Amino acid sequence: VVSTQSTEAVVSTQSTGALEVIKVLKETIQIDRVKMKIKISMTMGDAKKCKDQIKALFTSIISEDNDGQFELLGLSEPGHYKQLSELVGKHSRGKGTCEVIGVEETAESAVFNS
Repeated sequence: VVSTQSTEAVVSTQSTGALEVIKVLKETIQIDRVKMKIKISMTMGDAKKCKDQIKALFTSIISEDNDGQFELLGLSEPGHYKQLSELVGKHSRGKGTCEVIGVEETAESAVFNS
């Protein structure tokens, strides 16, 4: 029988160890997190209140549509998803959507997925 406390300690130690390894690797090679491709959809009226805040959380905008419905497709850091989702939910009163469509296409993913 394994106690949950000891299991949590092992997982925590492994996570900490992995983070330390990543820090060391970053000193010698370039390691970037893959950006998430996220689609935001909400009414124009709701978007007026938070559009600038939403855009600020994207590293790049792929497309933006302002015809009747505000739709934005862009790349964002994984850590920004929660903020984006909360902004959309709060300002659209739960009627807007924040969806992860996929991940950024990189030269490495094109090579590994061929």
